[in-house]
Amino acid sequence: MAFLELHQIFKSYFLGNNEFPVLKGIDLTFEKGEFVSILGESGGGKSTLMNIVGGLDREFNGQVKINGELLDHRNEKQLDEYRRSTIGHIYQSYNLIPHLTVLDNVLVSLDMTTLSSTEKKQRAQQLLSKVGLKDQIHKYPKYLSGGQKQRVAIARALASDPQIIIADEPTGALDSKNTQEVLELMDEIAKDGKLVIAVTHSSAVANHGTRIVHMADGKIDRDERLKEAYPIPEDPTRIQTQKLPAHSSYEFSFKHLMYNFWRNSLIMIGVAIGLFAVMIFSGLGNGVNGYIKQQVNSVSNPQVIQVLRNTTGRKMNQQELMETFQNMAGNPQAGLISQHQIQRLSKVDGVKKVEKGFTLPTYRLAMEGTSKVQSGTGLSAWNANNKADSIKYGHRPGKGEMVVGKQEASQIMGAKNYRKVLGKKASLTFNWIDQKGQPVAINIPIKVVGLVDSSTTGGSSVNYQTVYDALKDQKADTRPNFLAVRVRNLNQVSTVAQKIDNLRDNNKRVFGTITVGSMLKRINRYVKLASDILAGVAAISLLVSALMIIVTMYMSVSERTKEIGILRALGERKVDIRRFFTSESILIGLFAAVLALVITLLVTWGINSAFYGLIKYNIIQLTVDNVIFAFVAALIISFLAALLPARRAAKLNPIEALAAE
Repeated sequence: MAFLELHQIFKSYFLGNNEFPVLKGIDLTFEKGEFVSILGESGGGKSTLMNIVGGLDREFNGQVKINGELLDHRNEKQLDEYRRSTIGHIYQSYNLIPHLTVLDNVLVSLDMTTLSSTEKKQRAQQLLSKVGLKDQIHKYPKYLSGGQKQRVAIARALASDPQIIIADEPTGALDSKNTQEVLELMDEIAKDGKLVIAVTHSSAVANHGTRIVHMADGKIDRDERLKEAYPIPEDPTRIQTQKLPAHSSYEFSFKHLMYNFWRNSLIMIGVAIGLFAVMIFSGLGNGVNGYIKQQVNSVSNPQVIQVLRNTTGRKMNQQELMETFQNMAGNPQAGLISQHQIQRLSKVDGVKKVEKGFTLPTYRLAMEGTSKVQSGTGLSAWNANNKADSIKYGHRPGKGEMVVGKQEASQIMGAKNYRKVLGKKASLTFNWIDQKGQPVAINIPIKVVGLVDSSTTGGSSVNYQTVYDALKDQKADTRPNFLAVRVRNLNQVSTVAQKIDNLRDNNKRVFGTITVGSMLKRINRYVKLASDILAGVAAISLLVSALMIIVTMYMSVSERTKEIGILRALGERKVDIRRFFTSESILIGLFAAVLALVITLLVTWGINSAFYGLIKYNIIQLTVDNVIFAFVAALIISFLAALLPARRAAKLNPIEALAAE
């Protein structure tokens, strides 16, 4: 039984409604051990017939049988397997892959076998040694002569041990010496028990084989046997083929990326700039939030809730409460809190202690022994919410004492002598109301015992008992206008604050609460919004980078059209072609992310070093989440950008791709 059978093969090309027959009923049989030359003039249908035999052309009528089994040309998976395991191609133009070395060009075919990595390399080296290229294995094709390139093509065709070798004008571009050597190699292939089919115009080449099949006008007009087929070896070895493993696709893509590294580096830099901007703005947002939290916590106790009188009776949001607190300086009596209300508050579950406090209206501070008078607003009583750490010089105020802000001290004593305010006696004057609600002026002798940084505390503080005693002595209303509530456990702060907010009289809310957490949450929301906007602007550059990748991948598909045809002829699937381009794009995104991370770390170090001396804090806080987001974004963008070009590459017709220049 014949090894390869062709029965009634018809093939036509169509231009509009016009049909142009190319093959007109071809019937041929081939045996292993034959070196068959398909001879004829151009346009006679030789190459078309070989495309059908090689499993590249699927649009024809007729039957192709291998070892008696029908080959279904409509089944793409079967054709891919057929090309991998049965067919080896030798081309007139060599069709080597330029970005691979001589050794790697042969390994491309071996990557689709079950051999181990060591066995693949050994076989490739043996084949290259057999064709006389042992010393050229690490060169790229551009450094080889025509004869050497054809030898590489022969070694690649033999690599996976196919049963049929199709040679299309294998000596057309060679001189006489190289022609003779290539013909001898092909003769040796036939002697090894393979079927060699050579398409040629040359009678000299045709006479070298065991059989000549002459074609003219799409038909066989002569089938001449020159000598008997070579005997088949008794125990021929066969190499088992398989689908291309995914890791081989990644390695192939990596080699192409490295070959064109400097061109691809421009894209990497573009993507890296966008990723850098996203990471640096995210890190800046983290740093600003952290810095604000540090500053607020350094002067405020997170376990203390500041409680105000709810003058509206409805639920007040944090912005309204902050405005109420700020407005107390102008009208402090509007929010006076009764003893009954304080007792209700102290019974709330989770409350450890309730501390009364005053926020004073506009006040005047007259320094004793001088004519200097300082006016201000919002002077509050020192309470549990204040931290002793906020005092830069001196100590917390006791009875008859107060602390002033650095800015206020500078206005009193001068910028260079502001510390001299410590220990100075003064007269504190402010307006209040008496028991009947009538205005009364309050005057308190006071001593300055501490300095705070007013840029963080927002103002000065006075001892609560001192104010209370002065109000009592001068028959004024001694009810507090804010409370500092200490919570038993830090984890209970939000729960306790919610309970206090829900206390009601006549279905009207009594209190409003302000916590450090709520203040930070509000500030951080604004900071996050700003950083997100900046990161969003930076993300636009990522979209531009994605467009750059798309354009580059489309250009790559155009440049590598012939390479795609070669790989498909070797038996690689459409999914393998898609994977080549998507994995290369992903590698570009990955390298860009690494570059962006390096740039970000360097810039972060530089900025933090520059500003640390001023604020004693690393203002850019890059987190693992920021880095992971950048890497994931880079991989997703690069993958999506490559999908359309990769899909276009996979859909290319192998025959048309091989014919591309």
